[in-house]
Amino acid sequence: MQGEVGKEDEEKWLAEGIGGLQQNAFYMRRAMDSNNLRDALKYSAQMLSELRTSKLSPHKYYELYMRAFDELRMLEMYFKEEIRRGFSVTDLYELVQHAGNVLPRLYLLCTVGSVYITSKEAPAKDVLKDLVEMSRGIQNPISGLFLRSYLSQISRDKLPDISSEYEGDADSVLDAVDFVLQNFTEMNKLWVRMQYQGHPRDKEKREKERNELRDLVGKNLHVLSQLESVDLGLYKETVLPRILEQVVNCKDDLAQYYLMDCIIQVFPDEYHLQTLETLLSACPQLQPTVDIKTVLSCLMDRLSNYAASSAEVLPEFLQVEAFSKLSTTIGKVIEAQADMPAVGAITLYVSLLTFTLRVHSDRLDYVDQVLGACVKKLSGKAKLEDSKATKQIVALLSAPLEKYNDIVTALKLPNYPRMMDHLDNETNKIMAVVVIQSIMKNNTCISTSDKVEALFELIKGLIRDTDGSISDELDEEDFKEEQNSVARLIHMLHSDDTDEMLQIICTVRKHILLGGSKRLPFTVPPLIFSALKLVRRLQNQNGDTVSEDVPTAPKKIFQILNQTIEALSAVPCPDLALRLYLQCAEAANDCDVEPIAYEFFTQAFVIYEEEISDSKAQITAIHLIIGTLQRMSVFGVENRDTLTHKATGYSAKLLKKPDQSRAVYACSHLFSVDDQDGEKDGERVLLCLKRSLRIANAAQQMSNASRGTSGPLTLFIEILNKYLYFYEKGNSQITSSAIQGLIELILTETQSESAAVDPSATAFFNSTLRYIRFQKQKGGPLGDKYEPIKV
Repeated sequence: MQGEVGKEDEEKWLAEGIGGLQQNAFYMRRAMDSNNLRDALKYSAQMLSELRTSKLSPHKYYELYMRAFDELRMLEMYFKEEIRRGFSVTDLYELVQHAGNVLPRLYLLCTVGSVYITSKEAPAKDVLKDLVEMSRGIQNPISGLFLRSYLSQISRDKLPDISSEYEGDADSVLDAVDFVLQNFTEMNKLWVRMQYQGHPRDKEKREKERNELRDLVGKNLHVLSQLESVDLGLYKETVLPRILEQVVNCKDDLAQYYLMDCIIQVFPDEYHLQTLETLLSACPQLQPTVDIKTVLSCLMDRLSNYAASSAEVLPEFLQVEAFSKLSTTIGKVIEAQADMPAVGAITLYVSLLTFTLRVHSDRLDYVDQVLGACVKKLSGKAKLEDSKATKQIVALLSAPLEKYNDIVTALKLPNYPRMMDHLDNETNKIMAVVVIQSIMKNNTCISTSDKVEALFELIKGLIRDTDGSISDELDEEDFKEEQNSVARLIHMLHSDDTDEMLQIICTVRKHILLGGSKRLPFTVPPLIFSALKLVRRLQNQNGDTVSEDVPTAPKKIFQILNQTIEALSAVPCPDLALRLYLQCAEAANDCDVEPIAYEFFTQAFVIYEEEISDSKAQITAIHLIIGTLQRMSVFGVENRDTLTHKATGYSAKLLKKPDQSRAVYACSHLFSVDDQDGEKDGERVLLCLKRSLRIANAAQQMSNASRGTSGPLTLFIEILNKYLYFYEKGNSQITSSAIQGLIELILTETQSESAAVDPSATAFFNSTLRYIRFQKQKGGPLGDKYEPIKV
C-alpha cells in the first residue's frame, strides 16, 4: 500500500514540476518574443529551479530534465540571436551568473558557454575548464549527474579536437581530453555517492536507480573514443591510466563492472591489444563482488574477433604475449577472489580457451596449459554437482573437438582426460557421447593401440561403472543408446598394419570385458566382427591358407574370439553367443582350419543343449546351425557326419511336430553338398524328406484326434516344394512317382471333410501346381523331366 501511495505521490510531484516548468517557459518565450533579455533570463532561471527537486526517482527526473532541455535549446538559439544583434557574449556570460540559485545558474552558464565557444571570442579550452570547475557547485548526485550530462552534450561538438574549428594550439587538444576526463571523474564520484544516501533498507532500490543512471557516466568514455586526438600513444599514456585509476579507486562493484565493460566496448580493439598489460593489471584490484569473469570474457571475445578479422594482426598478438598476459591475469583474479565459485573460474578458462583456439590454434601447449590451470583449480575437490559448472566444463572440453574436428588432437592433450574426471557420472557420459559423435561426424580413424587406450580411458564412463553404480538404475533406452554408440565407435578403429590392428583389438577387449554383464551384449559383437575382418584380411594377404608363422596368426585371433564369446556366458546371453560362435566357425572354414571350426560348432551345440530352453529360440537356433553347417566345406567325412547327425537329431526333438518336420526337411540340404569325393548323398536327402513327411502325417493325425479336424496342409505343400527342388537339382532318389503321390495325397486331404479350410494354403498349393504346368509348357530338359507328373 505504501509503495502505491509513493508512486502516486511521485506522479503528483512530477506533474507539479512539469506544470511549474511549462508556466515559466511560457513567460520566458513571451519575453524572448518581446526581446526582453532580463525577463527571459529571470523566467528561465525560475523554470530551471524545478530541476532542484529531490523527490523524483531518476526515471521521473529524466522526464522533467528532457522538457527543460528542449526549452534550453530554444534559449540557446535566442542567445545566439542576441549576440548577432550586437549584445556582448562576455557580458551575457557575466549576466547569467547573477541567477539566485546555483543549479539554474549553472544550466544557464552551460547554455551561454556553448554560445561563447561558438562565437570564438574566447578559447574553447578556457570556457570548458571554467564550466567543468563551476559544476562542482552541485553535489546532489542526481542533479549533478544530469547537469554534467547536459554540459557534456552541449560541448561534444565544440571540443578543441584535431581538425575541429576550435582546435587552437597543440595544448588545447590535451585540454579537450582533460575536460572530458575531469567531467567523467566528477560524474563517477556523484554516481558512486548515491549508494550512501537514504536508509539502508532502501539499498536495493538505490542500486536499481543507479543502474538507470549509468549511461550518463559512460557517455563520457564514448566521447573520448570519438576524439581524433586520442591516438594509441595518448590513450596508452594518459587516457587509459586515468580512467583505470578512477575505476579502481571508486571501490564500487557496480561502477567498476560497468566502467570496465564500457572501456572494452567503446575503444578500438587495437588499443586493447597494445595496452593489454595496463588494462589487465586493474582486474585483480577490483572488488571481489565484481563480475570480472564477464568483463574478461567480453575482452577476450573482442580480441578473438579482432584476430579473426585479418591474419595480418596475428603477429601483434605474439608480440605483446597476449595469451601469457591473459592467463596470468585470470590466475591472479581467481587467487584474489578466494570466494569465487567454481563456475566463475571455469567460465574464465572457457573464455581463455576460446580465445586461444581462435588466435593460437596451432599451439596445443597453450590449449593444454588452459586445461591444466582449470584442473589445478578444481584439484582436491569432489566431483562437481553444480549444473552450471558442469555445463561450463562440457563447453571447455567441447571447444577443442569443435575447433580441430579430430579427437586424435584432443588425445594429445594430457590434461584433457584429467578435466573429464571432475564431471559427475551422468555428465561424464554425456561428454563421452559428444566425443564419440565427433569421431563419427568427422569419420576419424583411430589407428594405434596407444590412442585407443587413451580414447577408452577418456570415455570410461560409458564402458564401465566407475563408482560401482548399479546399471539397473539407468533409463533403459538411454543405456541402449549409449552402448550402441560405443559399438559404433569400435567399428571406427582401424589400422592398415595387421599387428597393430591386433593390438587395438586386444586393447578394446581389455576395456569392454570390464563393462559388466549388461554392456557385453552391445560391445562384444562389434569386437568379434572387427577381429573377423582382420582374419579375412590375413587370409587375402597370404592366400587361402594362412601360415601359423605369420606374427598375427589367425589361430591366435580365434583363441581371442573364443575367450571373448565365453564372457557372454556370465550375462547370460545364449542366443547371441551361439550366433557369434557360428560366425567364427564360418571364418575358420574360410581359413581352412578344421579343428578350430569344429570347436566353434561344438561350443554352439553345447549352448543349444544347455542354455537354450525356449521353444521359439530353439527353432531359430537350429535353423541357424543348419544354415551355417550347409555352407561349411572344411570338414572331413567324420566331422561332417557327426555334426550333421547332431543337427538332425536336435531337429527331430523340437517340441512341436510342425517345427520338427520343417527342421528335418531343412537338414536335407546338409546331405546335398559336395563331399570329399565330389558326390552328393541323394539317399540321405530322401530319408530326411520321408522322415519330415512322416512327422507331418503324425501332426495331422494328432490335430484330427484333438480337434476333430485336420491341421492346415501348408506343411505338406512345403515338403512338396522341397521334393521339386531336389528333383530339379538331379537327385536320382527323388522320382516323379514320389512327387505324383505327394500331390495326390494333398488333393485327397484337401477334399476330405475333416480338412481345415486355409485360403493361404490353397493359394500356395495352386501356385505350386501352376509352376509345374509352366515348366511342362516351357519344354526343354526341365520340361521333359516334369512331363510324367500329372497335375
